[in-house]
Amino acid sequence: MSYASIVWGHLRKDLRLELRTKDSINGMLFFSLLVVVVFALAFDPTSFPTIARQISGGLMCVAVLFASMTALNQSWARELNNHVLDAHRLSPSPASALFVGKAIANFLSVMVVELVLAPVFIIFYNLHPLGDSWKLLLILPLGTWSLVVNGTFFAALSLRTRNRETLLPLVLLPITMPSLLAMIQATTAVLTGDFEPTLWLKVLVAYVVVFTTICVLLFETILNAD
Repeated sequence: MSYASIVWGHLRKDLRLELRTKDSINGMLFFSLLVVVVFALAFDPTSFPTIARQISGGLMCVAVLFASMTALNQSWARELNNHVLDAHRLSPSPASALFVGKAIANFLSVMVVELVLAPVFIIFYNLHPLGDSWKLLLILPLGTWSLVVNGTFFAALSLRTRNRETLLPLVLLPITMPSLLAMIQATTAVLTGDFEPTLWLKVLVAYVVVFTTICVLLFETILNAD
């Protein structure tokens, strides 16, 4: 079997499990929508449109960050059932294919949440982007992938620890801080139109390339660790 077919097999399996249970997507949607509603009630976005444009990008990114941590932990917890993870370790297929398939599955789940969340943000915060809206089609996927690829890697790293739900945020937040900052700044630039997000887009691209390569290369060591 080719590498792509192995990745597709892992991806299809994870997507089928998520479509059957919907545990991760439901949890992320509930948390994200709760953040939107709470901050919309905290102040009146229609009275302060400039402030709403300045903070809404950051709110959306932070909401997705914290909401996705539950999904990242659950995606690997499924592999512990019936010793599935041990079967992966004994399999002759490349370990990185398992990581890539699971990372793509997590990425698609988080993107579904963002697609639902974006219109809600526009309605609740009365947003009218003053910059080039099409650039969000680059910013959001890049920022989401930078979060998911690291989250999938460190969720696997903390899988054998007793407090993995607590350990993952402690490790993931410092690592993803540069990409989170770039994602927030680029999104804010599009919403406010005050400056061009080109520099922050370059930071996101560089971050994605570097950390995706590192995670793919090191995952076999993580998977086979005792």
